[in-house]
Amino acid sequence: MNSPSNQLFDAYFTAPAMRAIFCDRGRVQGMLDFEAALARAEARVGVIPAETVAVIEAACKAELYDFPTLAVAIGSAGNSAIPLVKALGKRIAASSPEAERHVHLGATSQDVMDSGLVLQLRAAVGLIEADLKALGDALAQQAERHADTPLAGRTWLQQATPVTLGMKLAGLLGAINRHRQRLAELKPRLLCLQFGGASGSLAALGEYAWPVAEALAAELSLNLPDQPWHTQRDRLVEFAGLLGLIAGSLGKLGRDLSLLMQTEAGEVFEPAAPGKGGSSTMPHKRNPVSAAVLIGAATRAPGLVATLLAAMPQEHERSLGLWHAEWETLPELCCLVSGALRQALLVVPGLEVDAARMRHNLDLTHGLVLAEAVSIALAQRIGRDAAHHRVEQCCRQAVKEGAHLRATLGADPEVAAHLSADELDRLLDPAHYLGQARRWVDRAVAEHQNLLC
Repeated sequence: MNSPSNQLFDAYFTAPAMRAIFCDRGRVQGMLDFEAALARAEARVGVIPAETVAVIEAACKAELYDFPTLAVAIGSAGNSAIPLVKALGKRIAASSPEAERHVHLGATSQDVMDSGLVLQLRAAVGLIEADLKALGDALAQQAERHADTPLAGRTWLQQATPVTLGMKLAGLLGAINRHRQRLAELKPRLLCLQFGGASGSLAALGEYAWPVAEALAAELSLNLPDQPWHTQRDRLVEFAGLLGLIAGSLGKLGRDLSLLMQTEAGEVFEPAAPGKGGSSTMPHKRNPVSAAVLIGAATRAPGLVATLLAAMPQEHERSLGLWHAEWETLPELCCLVSGALRQALLVVPGLEVDAARMRHNLDLTHGLVLAEAVSIALAQRIGRDAAHHRVEQCCRQAVKEGAHLRATLGADPEVAAHLSADELDRLLDPAHYLGQARRWVDRAVAEHQNLLC
């Protein structure tokens, strides 16, 4: 019989590499890496005998420990470090009672858990950085490819003036560029050692406290903060906020893509694959299953970020409950964002674009979406108010008669007196009313290239 698990949706919502970082083994190994590094640091400074280090290190392997037994013990201990350190000590004592006396010296449970978490987060950040770069590369390529592919801009879900698909993708590329910059900026603040001992003063180590802290940070290749941050959680919450931003940007991609895939639009599609997007009862369906993950992550992420924000006012030197609220929340947020990035990387490189359908949809309003272009040109001849009124009247007439705006404009004596037939044809061609769309693409791609330097 299968053991209890909660893995049915993981393949859909989470990248396997990220789940591996935050699985039980990953959490335990992070804490054990801290304990092994602490022994090396204390031996280097002269606090413990150098010969005990190898014995301690040999016991700091996650596969040596029984996770179900640890899980039961956590229920009594109140955190994961206490039973793990006890199990570590027992294992070491079996081969070297002398070495066991030097395990966990001067540290507290939160040092073990927080520093172990930071080691996990370092690996998570590496995955996110790589995915953001890859997504930026894909967006840059697609934005350039479709820099001149016109489609209807849509405001309030109604057709507006034309834009280009490249311009839309460049907008997302700009957001990804900024997220990469934010991540680079916060990494030094996030990837910091936690080491304060019982109440944050490291009193148990006496005059060796600072040298051990410096050596421990070096052993783990973490920054040494100005002071322990047991109940100052801004480092973690800043990172959570960025994850929320990334999820939101990817949700925007998912929302727009799902709308463009609607039958009534049919302009852009997720790449096809056998069995992807089908229905249990309707053979014709092609559902936006990747977009659903992007939207789902963007919907869930704000609540997780809010939990971490709500957990910030932690009591005194160690919190009751608020610290506990972080333990599953931040890893879950990392996993959600990883899953969204994974789906975005499946979608963006293989976008299926129907440029002919885009042009067809631009013509659905019979030229009305380009009324602004005509009004601005006419205003240069007869004044803004008069031009706006004249074109508005032509638009109303076109709607009433079911005619193309070009016909009503051409038949209007005042319009025809100031704008030639060729001018009207050009003004009503979407390809000639794309403004700075190409520039926006070039600028976003240039910024992306700068980040690669």
